[in-house]
Amino acid sequence: MPQSESARTGTIGFLMPDGTFDRVFSEPDLTRLRSEPYARLPSDRPLRLERAEDRARLAAVEVLVTGWGSPVLDETLLRSLPSLRAVAHSAGSVRGIVTDALLERRIALTSSATANAVPVAEFTMAMVILAAKRTFWAAETLRASRAPVDAERAWPTVGSHGITVGVVGASRIGRLVVERLASLDVRVVVADPTLDHEEQAALGVPCVTLDELAAHSDIVTLHAPALPSTRHLVDRSLLQLMRPGTTVINTARGDLIDHDALADRLDRGDLVAILDVTSPEILPPSSRLWSTPNTVITPHIAGSAGNELARLAANTVDEALHFVRFGTFHRPITLAALALQA
Repeated sequence: MPQSESARTGTIGFLMPDGTFDRVFSEPDLTRLRSEPYARLPSDRPLRLERAEDRARLAAVEVLVTGWGSPVLDETLLRSLPSLRAVAHSAGSVRGIVTDALLERRIALTSSATANAVPVAEFTMAMVILAAKRTFWAAETLRASRAPVDAERAWPTVGSHGITVGVVGASRIGRLVVERLASLDVRVVVADPTLDHEEQAALGVPCVTLDELAAHSDIVTLHAPALPSTRHLVDRSLLQLMRPGTTVINTARGDLIDHDALADRLDRGDLVAILDVTSPEILPPSSRLWSTPNTVITPHIAGSAGNELARLAANTVDEALHFVRFGTFHRPITLAALALQA
């Protein structure tokens, strides 16, 4: 049940750059917060630590709304937030703001990772379909030759019917991709060593080792977090297991792939790479991946952008209001989950 009328009203405050706030949140979001009887919104704009009046407001904030560019919630900043009970992050990963000091205070934590997963899964599905039809190769070959293009002669497989799509990582995005792939006539396999037997069964698709996935998939799509244990998960040996004609799609984190090893395999001309993320995010001009064949690089556009940001805002407002009503988040981030998230 919601808090009683006599209970303290939950104070909600924004702490993020003005540019982030203006991109993500709109007047309808603020209206929802203002109209909530259990919530108090001391400012319609992000609070700023350098302003004395905002420091006083921050001291009363119980639910802090953060986003891209928010400051790290370290010991120094947390001393300015003595009333803080919860943090609702309006973006996906919280790794950039969470510290041991925050966790030691047992501050409730949530993010909009679930909402942000939707456009990434949609983008991935689009890339799977386009990759299966050899769209990018065909377009580039046609542009260069101005002559008929025969994809069936050039590649071992063309089309999506009956192919195997390997999903690396049963993350939020990975699971959405698995769900969406059910609409295609493809075989789906998943590799994720963190899944127990019940979780594997719940996915409804075969779970295999990473080596098996690499060796038998026509398309490999990456949805694992960037952790020390996953750095260069796709290394030279794994790339060697991939059959001619395999496509690798990365919408997760650039560090998951050994770029030098990938460039070497791409130079053979029998592999395709669709990279929405790289490491570093903007490759230097000297990177071989700019000139390797069958390589498509996009500027990290799979995640929420433009009108998709409204989904992040709506999710954040939902979670903030859920907390002031019930004292918990609808989708809290646990310590166990935090250790496995990107």
